[in-house]
Amino acid sequence: MKIIFTKHAEEQMKERGISKDEVINTLKYSEKILKITDRYYAQKRVSIGIIEVVYTREKYIKVITVYPL
Repeated sequence: MKIIFTKHAEEQMKERGISKDEVINTLKYSEKILKITDRYYAQKRVSIGIIEVVYTREKYIKVITVYPL
């Protein structure tokens, strides 16, 4: 499935030192996923610790934001 990143998500990733590969791996191999309304919250342990990726799913995955927990 196609994955797109919002400008906000890209800025947050850069600011927080989280790579696109880490986000994609979190989406593909999440340790935990929560769904609240139309948003998904995927969590995974990566090099900097546990991150959470907030996204929506329709015809593609749209990454809204990313942050460490």
